[in-house]
Amino acid sequence: MKKYCTLNTIMQAGLLVFTTAGFLLMSMKMPQYGLIVTLIAQIFWIYSSYKVWKEAGQIAIFINTIALTIIFGYGVLNYWVL
Repeated sequence: MKKYCTLNTIMQAGLLVFTTAGFLLMSMKMPQYGLIVTLIAQIFWIYSSYKVWKEAGQIAIFINTIALTIIFGYGVLNYWVL
């Protein structure tokens, strides 16, 4: 019997839902909320890109994900703290 609720499935679903919701909020002129949701999505992106790096040797995806996490983190600081 095949398992459908694996960690990888949960991560892929989280990646899809949070990334889409974050970009949707940003496009609806609510960037402060969109950045928070997209920063949450980065957790799923980091997991997925790390897995791809280790399995397929594609380090550029992982580096890009880390850079975007820093950028979105700065955006959250800019809207909510500074």
